[in-house]
Amino acid sequence: MRPLEGITVVTLEHAIAAPFCTRQLADLGARVIKVERPGSGDFARAYDERVKGMASHFVWSNRSKESLTLDVKHAKAQQVLAQLVEKADVLVQNLAPGAAARLGLSHEALRDTHPGLIVCDISGYGDDRRQPGPYRDKKAYDLLIQSESGFLSITGSPDEPAKAGCSIADIAAGMYAYTNILSALIQRGRTGQGCRIDVSMLESMVEWMSYPLYYAFDGATPPPRAGAAHATIYPYGPFPAGDGKTVMLGLQNEREWGAFCEQVLRRPALATDERFASNSRRTAERQALRSIIVESFAALTAEQVIERLDAAQIANARMNDMHDVWQHPQLKARRRWTEVDTPSGPIPALLPPGDCDAFAPRMDAVPALGQHTETILAELGWSASDIDAMRQAGAI
Repeated sequence: MRPLEGITVVTLEHAIAAPFCTRQLADLGARVIKVERPGSGDFARAYDERVKGMASHFVWSNRSKESLTLDVKHAKAQQVLAQLVEKADVLVQNLAPGAAARLGLSHEALRDTHPGLIVCDISGYGDDRRQPGPYRDKKAYDLLIQSESGFLSITGSPDEPAKAGCSIADIAAGMYAYTNILSALIQRGRTGQGCRIDVSMLESMVEWMSYPLYYAFDGATPPPRAGAAHATIYPYGPFPAGDGKTVMLGLQNEREWGAFCEQVLRRPALATDERFASNSRRTAERQALRSIIVESFAALTAEQVIERLDAAQIANARMNDMHDVWQHPQLKARRRWTEVDTPSGPIPALLPPGDCDAFAPRMDAVPALGQHTETILAELGWSASDIDAMRQAGAI
């Protein structure tokens, strides 16, 4: 038995933050009913066509769900929503600020009639009506939150900021929504009471920014943008080898520095060079030290550099691209890939991180738009003629 079997989640979601949250609830066995707009659905369905004609974001964040199409502004559809909420344990939404409240789906509107319901609202800047803040109604997309949270100020090259290559602000908010919902379910098991969870993308990202924030505490200089290198530890980052490939390495302490000089660079005298006698000095003299390292690595292939680093017990990595990751030997050896079905046929899928020996994660199909509409409506008591009428009226 999976931990969330018997839990029903109703979600009005799009893009990444809420779908990633609810997919993880589905991984644990929850029944997730995804309410989508008739005709178009979650707009992430149309982001690209890279996975057998389907969107890469969508297939990643929507497996194991049921898709129900509803025009939520239609009167009949609102009756269906009310029935779904009656059956739900958790309601999740990341609509525009205020949209769920206008549909009567706020925690305030539901808590008296549904005291055990957990309502999770995900937004860009926080949607608390008691403490709204001046940014509450601003549109918020991943790149904008990366910027507002200060992430861009420390990421990129010295000359130009760079965004993260994946939607980390959405992912951060989705993770905090997921963990807060799990906590709320445990609390409800003790008290019988549901609650409201207000998750903001900004606050999620600022939490992740706490190290650079404290580094710049009390007016201190913030970490500089250092490309793929570490801003405050050196040598820590990418270095070219003689075969044109890149090796990522990371030194953490003085013992490793000594081993690096002796066993990797084969220049033991560097270990006692005053210019490089501590991490702060190596960071200050990073250009001079980088020249020495690049010169040493120029006579070696990337594999030879990695062999030396491994022998010296110094952390290192290959700089893989996406094709390399699909074939990663560690993931293959640990059997971390499985398959899930989709409307276009089976695709590979990574098993959820965290291998629990008590249960297997749910890895069901990615739904077609509206695939479960008739089944869910019939379950709620709507007749075939009612469903046909609703379809004719555009309610579903």
